[in-house]
Parts: sequence; C-alpha cells; structure tokens
Amino acid sequence: MIKDLAAREDGTVRVSGWVEKVRDQRYVQFVVLRDESGAVQLVNGGVLREPDPENPRSDVLVPRTTTISELTQGSFVTVTGELQHNERVKLGGVEVQIEEIEVVTASLPDNPVAGDSNIDVRLDWRFLDLRRPEQNLVFRVQTAFLHALRQVWVDRGFIEIQTPKLMASASESRAELFEVEYFEGKAFLAQSPQFFKQMAQAAGFGGIFEVGPAFRADHSFTSRHATEFTSIDTELSWIDSPEDVMELHEELLVAGLTAVKEQLGAEIEKLFGIEVEVPSRPFPRIPLAEAKEIVKAEGYEVPRADADMDPEGERRIAAHVKKKFGHDFVFLTDYDASIRPFYHMRNAENPQLTQSYDLIYRGTEISTGAQREHRIEVLEAQAVEKGMDPKELSFYLDFFRYGVPPHGGFGMGLNRVLMLLLKQQSIREVTYLFRGPNRLLP
Repeated sequence: MIKDLAAREDGTVRVSGWVEKVRDQRYVQFVVLRDESGAVQLVNGGVLREPDPENPRSDVLVPRTTTISELTQGSFVTVTGELQHNERVKLGGVEVQIEEIEVVTASLPDNPVAGDSNIDVRLDWRFLDLRRPEQNLVFRVQTAFLHALRQVWVDRGFIEIQTPKLMASASESRAELFEVEYFEGKAFLAQSPQFFKQMAQAAGFGGIFEVGPAFRADHSFTSRHATEFTSIDTELSWIDSPEDVMELHEELLVAGLTAVKEQLGAEIEKLFGIEVEVPSRPFPRIPLAEAKEIVKAEGYEVPRADADMDPEGERRIAAHVKKKFGHDFVFLTDYDASIRPFYHMRNAENPQLTQSYDLIYRGTEISTGAQREHRIEVLEAQAVEKGMDPKELSFYLDFFRYGVPPHGGFGMGLNRVLMLLLKQQSIREVTYLFRGPNRLLP
C-alpha cells in the first residue's frame, strides 16, 4: 500500500493504483498514483537516444515510453520501480523511479466528474466521486465512529441485534410508510426498529443495540432528509428515568468523537479545514417550553400550530447554548404528549408532558430518545388516545402482558451526525449511496 512506502528502505517496490495526474515534461515524466491509502509520485527520467531523421549526425532525447504520455486520469496501473526517499518531494517525501508500468485497465478520457461538478452529477457517477480523498475519509470517519460506539456497548454487556425491515404494520403511524407487495398481501418497510427493540426488553436481553437501515416515505428535499438512512438504535432495561438514557447517549457520542479525533483528526483538519471537537459531559439540558421562551426573548417566535420546535428554533437554541455554554450539543426535554408517540411514558407530575428528549447537534436534531411506557393498561389507553386500534397493535402489546422492566432508548441518524461533524452542507455528501424522492440510482 502507498501509505507503507515511507517506512520502507530504498529499493525495488511494486505499487498499484489509479492515475490522478500526469505531467509530461521534455525529459522527465511525473505521475501521481493514488490507492485507498494515499498518493505517491512516480518518475520516469530514463531516456533513449534516437537519430534525428533531419540531422543524422545528432541525437535527440526521447521518452523511454509513450505509455505514460497516453495515460488517462482514472486508469488503473501497476508499477515496479526503485523507491527513493527525497525530502524535497512534497507528496510524502518519497518517490518511485519507474522501471516497468502495466496498464491494468484504461479509463475513458472524458471523465464525467470534474472538480466543479455539482452534487447531482457526482451522485450520478458516485463510484468516481468516492475516489476523492475527502470522500474516502468520510467513510473512514464513519468506521472509526461506529467502532467506538460498539466498543462502549460491548464493554457494557449489550447485545447486538438485527431486526426485520419488512413489517406487517406501522411502528408509529401509517404516515411516511413505504408499502410493498408481499406475496398475496402487503407489508411495510420499517421506519424504525422501535417495537423490536422493546421486544428484546420483554425477552430479558437488557441492553441491546442495532445499526441498520430505516425508511421514511418523506417527500422532503432538505439537506438533512433521506428516504433511506442508517439508524443507530439502542434500548436498555432497569432505568429510573430518561436521564439514564441521556447519560448513555453522552457516553456513546463522546467515545465516538474521541476516536475520530485521535485516529483521523489531522487528516480531517487537512482535507476539511476543521478541528474535531469532543464535547464535555454532561450536555446541557433545557425543557422544550423553556427553550421556546429563550428563542422568543432573542427575537424568534416558533410559528408552529402544534407544540413542537421547528428547524429555525433548533438553530436558534443551539446558537444560544454555544454562546452560553460553549457546547455543540443540547438535550431538549419534556416534549408535549400531543407530538410524541403513544409508547412514550408520561410525566407523573404533569401527564401532558412526556419523559422524552430530542438531541440537537450544531443546530440540527439528530436523535429522539425516551423512557418507554411499560405498563400494559397505560400503554393501551395511550394508544386509544392517539386514535390507534389496539387490535392492530396486538403483537406489540402482547410483549407487556408477561412482565417487562422499566426501559428506554433512542434512535439516532448516523448520516446527520457525520454531516454535522464534518460541517458538510448536505446529508448526500456523507451517504454512501443516497436515496431521496428523486433518486434510486445508482
């Protein structure tokens, strides 16, 4: 691998990769070759003497081969040559003097993706776009982040599960559901693993986690929405309040961001021009009603007819928290029951409020968490209150007829976290293959 060349002694090496750039000078040729680990400069300084037909008494220096001159950007080549350490070489302090070059697969000369191509063109040719070092880094960041989260879960004795994505009924409501044919009947693509996460609590699994796809038939074209996304979910038993869920949430995020900073912080700063910030604990917590009053006092009144916060309100309260606490995260707590699912536990002192929260990161909501209602009679009553038919929920409600411990959890959008961490303008930049209302290819 190219990243390993700097640690090797001078001598013969064999490298492969994609041609990124060719500089064809009069007596020397330079090629920048890149693989998934980095880039290296290749040099062809060897020449042959060939008679000049117009002047037989003189010789003309010509390149050893025209192969390099004819290389197209993106061609995949294998090169054998002499590795030389040279501190004057800006690209890693090493170069390879070419002895043999094999064009394994040639690229067409008309590369459809240029440096100034818009996002739709780049998504059309996503495999070419992903060759960019910035895009490669995005998914190494994702890998480091998820590995750190898994380490926390595993160290705490949590169990990883994989829940089905075909469901017989909705997990929350029939809104934003994809309906699909299923033999002689129909099924729905899962919006969330919520019901199955709670089944694990009834099954005695205790702490569980899942990283998997979720689907929302949402016609939104915003920078933060997708019709298919990766959801990070966890659920745990034996909790006393949503505080237990929030504390786990903090622990996971701090571990993930710490791993990213330690492993990839220098590369992120080089390619994205940003410094990874690891948040301190505890994260600020503000009841939703109080948050609305704060932004109102600062000149913005949330214009919604319901009791929820809107995106602009989220940005405003995040700016307030950043200014007051120097923090990128804030938990908005105590959401009104009218805008929360039936399975969220109500506040004992004020039943109009739920034991739930949204987590805001740099002005955008990335997660919803809550303590769940585990008492069957209360759960049934809250479902009816929401206009839901308990018969359609029978498989779910049965979990609670045979003893379930107090429990809670959260679901968090991985792609939103990456977008905000790397300060990208759109979730499409940090999704391997984006799916939206107008995109099903590639």
